[in-house]
Parts: sequence; structure tokens; C-alpha cells
Amino acid sequence: MARTVNCVYLNKEAEGLGFQLYPGDLGKRIFDNVSKEAWALWQSKQTMLINEKKLNMMNVGDRKFLEEQMVNFLFEGKDVEIEGYVPQKDDE
Repeated sequence: MARTVNCVYLNKEAEGLGFQLYPGDLGKRIFDNVSKEAWALWQSKQTMLINEKKLNMMNVGDRKFLEEQMVNFLFEGKDVEIEGYVPQKDDE
């Protein structure tokens, strides 16, 4: 049976992550409070941030920036803002 969590991002009970994907206390907080669905949403935002801002994951400052954005997105309800990015609109 799948593990469920009360997802703080989706504000509902949802399937939890299979294991802790991020280290330390923040990783434990994510594991306990963020669903698979919310994590997948964050991963797509993270990819956009890394690509658009040309972040280098070997750079401590870039990793710290990305972590701050992750906390804002998952726990503070703030969307990731990428300068110049305009989301596609469905024309259907």
C-alpha cells in the first residue's frame, strides 16, 4: 500500500514519496509533508530555473539559491519566477 502524506503544497492527502530524496532536516520535512505529485511539479520548476539562470550545481551559492526557491515553492506557496518566461496557453 502506498504511503500517504497530508501534502502542504496541494493541501490534501496524497501519495507520499517513496524515500527521502533530499538530505538533512529539510529532506525529512519534504519526505513527511510533500507528495509525489508536488515533488514532480517542483522538479519541472527546478529544471527551468537551472536552465534559464544557467545555475551550476557545483557552485555553493547556486545550490543555496535553488534550495531557497524550493522552500518558497513547496512550503510558502510562492511560484518560481523566471525572468522572460511566459507560460504556453492551450488554444483548445
